[in-house]
Amino acid sequence: MSSEHVKNLTQENYDAEINQGVVLVDFWAPWCGPCRMLAPVIDQLAEQYKGRASICKVNVDEQQELAGKNGVKGIPAIFFYKDGKVVDTHVGAASKAIFEEKLNKIL
Repeated sequence: MSSEHVKNLTQENYDAEINQGVVLVDFWAPWCGPCRMLAPVIDQLAEQYKGRASICKVNVDEQQELAGKNGVKGIPAIFFYKDGKVVDTHVGAASKAIFEEKLNKIL
């Protein structure tokens, strides 16, 4: 079950979404085990940070060009943006605390 606060990004809306404020983008795929393990954490972060940070997902199977443009080599790949600039990245599944720490540092 996905949180209503998680935005799905595509080629069309990606740039507009990452250009304002603090944004976490999760590059994932349905067949990726670690991505599925991370999904509930992403949903929780979306609830926890609503109004303070945007939490977004990109399905790399559907958005291969976007994944390529961002240099995604392995998934899950988490990108942290502040006003359109990448300020941090993380590859692989991790605990919620790690993502909270990164978000809190940027906010």
